[in-house]
Amino acid sequence: MPLSIEWYPAINVRRSRRRYDKFRTIEPAKVERLHKTCAEFRPFPSTRVEFVAEPPDDIFTNALVFYGNIKFSPSFLAFIGDMSDHNVQEKMGYTSEGIILEATALGLGTCWVALTFRSKSALAMLKLDKGEKLIGVSPLGYATDAITFEEKAFTSFGANHQRKPLSTMVSGMPESEWPAWARAAVEAARLAPSAINRQPWNFHIEKNSLTVAVKSPGMEFNVAKRLDCGIAMLHAELGALNCGKHGTWELLKQPQVARFQTE
Repeated sequence: MPLSIEWYPAINVRRSRRRYDKFRTIEPAKVERLHKTCAEFRPFPSTRVEFVAEPPDDIFTNALVFYGNIKFSPSFLAFIGDMSDHNVQEKMGYTSEGIILEATALGLGTCWVALTFRSKSALAMLKLDKGEKLIGVSPLGYATDAITFEEKAFTSFGANHQRKPLSTMVSGMPESEWPAWARAAVEAARLAPSAINRQPWNFHIEKNSLTVAVKSPGMEFNVAKRLDCGIAMLHAELGALNCGKHGTWELLKQPQVARFQTE
């Protein structure tokens, strides 16, 4: 399944939500569509997303206070990767964000969670193959209409969606010479979510390519920075696609992550 252009508008809509309407269930047609998307959007053999259409029980009950408790989610997404793949983190970010944006396009709320969930409880509802690991999860459902006081306190009423200026993260061609597709790509990538909004990426623009690099290697708050860069990769490709520009990704060694080469 290729990228869906319907995901592009969802980039500006998506927000992390932690409170869900416990009286509203996901319609069967949307459940079917989510299952279908999870099954068919498999750009990499080593990563997959499972939609579990059951209440997640106590999966989120040990959320750290500073992170914000997640309540009343009727279902969840599980992000699963084969850890024998050296590029599993960026591939996981790319794959999972596709499903997150699909859910957003369907009007559903999500929240990427990698640290503050009970993995044993989640794993009891999943079947993992040898070598696979549950890298993260997301609640999934209809978020409450109103932003709760706790959500406002945690996000500073939207501060987690603030982004650094492009001038601090883009190198290569002078901005006045950027192709339209490249500008759209970095503007979309700039809006990618990242752990604690750390935005660990840099971009390098050439006439026919865009390279994503990580500012510093390693993990922080139990989330690999290359995973965040994988999310930015998907956003960048959607930005280019919205300008009618197709291309392919070449995975690179640190500190670079991947290069998008246009056709």
